[in-house]
This record gives sequence, structure tokens and C-alpha cells, in this order.
Amino acid sequence: QSQNKWKPQHPLLSAMSSSPISVPKPQPMTAAQELDELLDDLGHTESKLPGQGASAPEEASLDNMLGSLTRDLQELGITAAPAGVCAGCRKPIAGKVLTALGKTWHPEHFTCAHCGQELDNQPFFEHGGRAYCEEDYHQAFSPRCAYCAGPIREVNHPPRQPLLPPPAASPHLFLQKVLTALDQTWHPEHFFCAHCGKVFGDDGFLERSGKPYCRQDFLDMFAPRCQGCERPVTDNYLSALQGVWHLECFVCVECLSGFAGGSFFELEGRPYCELHFHQRQGTICHGCGRPVTGRCITAAGRKYHPEHFTCTYCLGRLQKGTFREWGDKMYCHACYDKLFL
Repeated sequence: QSQNKWKPQHPLLSAMSSSPISVPKPQPMTAAQELDELLDDLGHTESKLPGQGASAPEEASLDNMLGSLTRDLQELGITAAPAGVCAGCRKPIAGKVLTALGKTWHPEHFTCAHCGQELDNQPFFEHGGRAYCEEDYHQAFSPRCAYCAGPIREVNHPPRQPLLPPPAASPHLFLQKVLTALDQTWHPEHFFCAHCGKVFGDDGFLERSGKPYCRQDFLDMFAPRCQGCERPVTDNYLSALQGVWHLECFVCVECLSGFAGGSFFELEGRPYCELHFHQRQGTICHGCGRPVTGRCITAAGRKYHPEHFTCTYCLGRLQKGTFREWGDKMYCHACYDKLFL
């Protein structure tokens, strides 16, 4: 006997009418909507990836997703041409692009070659085709001040601004000037007299052992001293008595007269004219008051030219041992007896 067989049906199916029902078709999405959804999905996936220390498989997975996104865009008729290849990571740039040093970069990959600081929103300095932040550039390449040994931020090395769309506002930088002197570089405020610390004026500076000095300190410390006035000798001078002299200071110590004939007498390291030299020596003729330079007669503690050793009364020449003295004058025996006996 045949048995009626039945098959269980889904409640919804059993409630359906036997007449056909048209199912509404979904409206096709625009290419822009498809792109937005794909980018949203990619952003959602990236948010699940660890931000630091991502492993190689995760990076490969991200690259695969980017490749899949590119293919999907191509199927929708959208050609996703990269904006360039990043000079830092060597990968295509799909988003914001930074142009600097004649290359394109991901903004986060344009960093200081020394400290790794991102440079996308600040000026940078270039050396050897590499970018540096301001501090690292000056520490590595700027000239050093001969006084403080610190870097000199020269005005002839202005910072360069990365080209961003739109350009980022650069902070104001206080660049320093460089001063070159004595074959060295200096901060202008550090180039001053090595003795008194004064900044040099219109007189400039003088150098000694690689150090700068103002004129006054240089002369006081290093210029030779005049033997007459003890002041520094800077120009016209003469050398005498193992020292240097201003021309106007080389005079007789006693009468302060110059030596017109070019000759002088020296006594205890000081210059004298002939008269005052002999006075100091006690060699002035008691008869004429002039220096005795040749033959000399000494009598009663005084010196005479032979021709001036005469009787005070008759002026006859006296012989040593044949005269008489009265007061401080000399007489022959005849005149002495005539006058005083």
C-alpha cells in the first residue's frame, strides 16, 4: 500500500503563495561608493594591526590587501595610479605625497638622517643629499666658535621648507651671523679683547699668540717701554743703552737737552751731556768750569786743565807743590807773601 510521503518545509516557504513573486534587484553602486567602502574596509583592517613592531607576515598581508584594492578598483574601471615612489620605504605612495630634495616621500618617512625626527611640518637643512633637522645639522656641519666652541648658525645656510600641499608654515628661526678673524670663526658677540673683554670698536684689534686684543691692552702688555718715560713705544724710536726710547725722551738726565751732535755720555745706564757727565764724575776744571778730558792736575781735591792751574793774583802758571792756598784759591809764593804776610 502506498503511503503518502511528505517533506518538511520551511515555515516561510509554506506560507508563500504558489504564484511567482518578483524579487527587487539591488541598485548598482557607483564607482565612488565602491571606492569609499573599500577604503573604509582597509582602514578598519589597518586599525586592527599593531602600530609598533609589526611582523613581516602582517606587512605582507597589508601589501596583499593593497594589491587586492588596486585590482578591485581596476575592475570598477578606476585606474589607481600611485602619486610616486617613496624615497624612504621604496613603496608606491597612494595618499598624501611630500616632495623634497627632488624626490617624493610618505610624509612620515621624510625624517632627519641623524635623529629620525619627522620633518614634514618643519624646515630642514640639506647636506650631501640628505635632510637634517636644524639642531643636528648645526651640530654636525656648522663652523665652531673659537671662543665657546658652539656651532655658528650661519646666515648663508638658510633652512629649506618641505613642499607640502598646502605648504606648511615655517617657524621663525633666529639665524646667527659668523665672523671670521685670525683664521678662525667666531660668534660676533664672542669676538672681544682677550684681556679686558671689551668689544672692538673702530680701532680694530691686534693679535698676539692667536688671541685678539684691543689696542690699549696690547700696547700695555706687549709693546716695548721707553727707557725715559716708561710709556709704550709704538712708532719712531731709537735704540740706545740696551733699550728703546722715544726720540723726545732721549735727552740729558740733568738739563733735559737733546744731543745735537749725536754723541752722549753714559753713567749708570742713563744718558748725559758732556758737561753734566763730568760734573757727576768730578772732572770739571776748577779754573774754567769746563770738562777736563785730557791731561789733568789735581790739587786740594780739585781738578784743573794744566793751563788753568795758575796764580789767582798774577795768573802765572803754578807747578804742583809750589803754590800756597788761601780760601779756595791758589797763589804763587810771591803773591801769597805779598798779599797775606
